[in-house]
Formats: sequence, structure tokens, C-alpha cells
Amino acid sequence: MNWWEALVLGLVQGLTEFLPVSSSGHLVLGSYLLGLDPGDDVVFEVFVHFGTALSILWVYRERIGKLSVETLSSLAQPARLRAHYRERSEFRLAMFILLTMIPTGIAYVLFKDPIEAAFSSPRLAAGMLIVTGILLLLTTWRRGGDEHVGPVKALIIGAAQALAMFPGISRSGSTICTALYMDVDPEEAADFSFLMLLPVVVGATILKLGELLAADGVDWLPILVGALVAFASGIVAIRLVLGFVKRGRLQYFAFYCFAIGTLGLALIP
Repeated sequence: MNWWEALVLGLVQGLTEFLPVSSSGHLVLGSYLLGLDPGDDVVFEVFVHFGTALSILWVYRERIGKLSVETLSSLAQPARLRAHYRERSEFRLAMFILLTMIPTGIAYVLFKDPIEAAFSSPRLAAGMLIVTGILLLLTTWRRGGDEHVGPVKALIIGAAQALAMFPGISRSGSTICTALYMDVDPEEAADFSFLMLLPVVVGATILKLGELLAADGVDWLPILVGALVAFASGIVAIRLVLGFVKRGRLQYFAFYCFAIGTLGLALIP
């Protein structure tokens, strides 16, 4: 992969990570169109995801700062953990985010090889885009309510995130839609979806970074270009999708997913 191919794929990743149209599906299809083998670019995939994680840190920097301070201060007083859980909303949020990692982690351990192999199948990615479109279209009947995320809902949203490890299933789309189906407030659903991505991506990046540093002859330029472009475009995408979620218009993205998925199935042998 050269730098301009990395730039294109980084732009695709940044824009589609938060828009509910599956960044991984677009990366697989984009790699196919560029003549690349996405199955050989899992490290690149992880690092452009890290670029989008940095965009979350930028957009939510004030809230993440409060969340970190409240969580650390609560953990420093273990005798008062129950009281802090009841009294501190940001500490509760941190615990709910940790809960979402349970189904995600279990799914990755059990299905690591099939998940990574799926990135070599552009037809699978195209088919899963149609599934994403169906999930988005269903939000016309369930657009959320005024409820909040709780422990059970966090686990269910985490299960939705686990399914989105397969290319073509939108992570933001599946998690936001699942929250809306459970009558979670739309803005809270979007915020939770974005924030819960951070520990997953940071963890995956750390694992792959160890492999990358141990390897010889790694070309860092495409990786860095892709991550930087994903960071910049991710900021734009976060602000855009928040507007759509607040207005209850996620279903508009369903037609895009149907079009790209159908086109991919028709044209890819």
C-alpha cells in the first residue's frame, strides 16, 4: 500500500466509522477496488481505527476528562464504590462502558479467526451492508425515548458491537439502533456508542502495536497517513451523525447501505 491509497482508505474510514454505514465494510470494498488484499492489512485497519478514536477524544475531551477524574477518584476509595456508583453519573458511565467490553471480548476470543478471515470477502461485506440498512430502516418505528443506559442495556449494546466486528455491519449503526430500540434517549444513545468505542480500539491498537514493533521492514508512512486522515475526517463525521440522530433521521442512511450492498453483490464475482 502506498501513501495515496492509505490517504483514500483513511478518509473512507474516518467518514464511515461514525456515519452508520460500516467503515470496515467500506475498507474491504475500497481495498478490493484498489486491488489490495484487505486480509493482509489488518494492522492498517487497526491503526486507522485508532485515528478515529483520537477524533472521539477530541470531540468529547471535556466529558472524557470529567469521566476520568470521577472514575479515578472513585476507585481510590473502594469502601465508597457503591455510594459513588449511585451518586456519580460519570463513574456509572465508565462502568457501563466496561460492561460493553464483556460480550465484545468473548466474541473476539471465540471467533477471532473467522472475523479476520471475513476481511478477505468483499461479497460478505456487501451483504452485511444490506443487513445494516435493515437495522437503520427499523428506526422509523423505534426512534428512542427518554430512558437511560443501565447495566442490562449496556450488555445488550455490547453484544451489538460484537456483531459489528464483521465487515459490513456498522458498529455505530448497530449500537445506536439497539439503544434506540430499548427507548434510550437518542443523544445519549449516540454519545454512549462513540464513547464505548475507545477502550476497544485502544486495546486492539496496543496488541497490534506490539506485533508491528517486533516486525522488520514495516512501512510506517501509509499507516501514519491513514491514521491522520481518519482522525480529521472522523471529527467531521461525529458532528454530522449527532445531528441526524437528534432529528431521528438515521433511516436515510439505510438507502445508501442498500445501494452499495446491492451494487457490490451485483458486480463482485
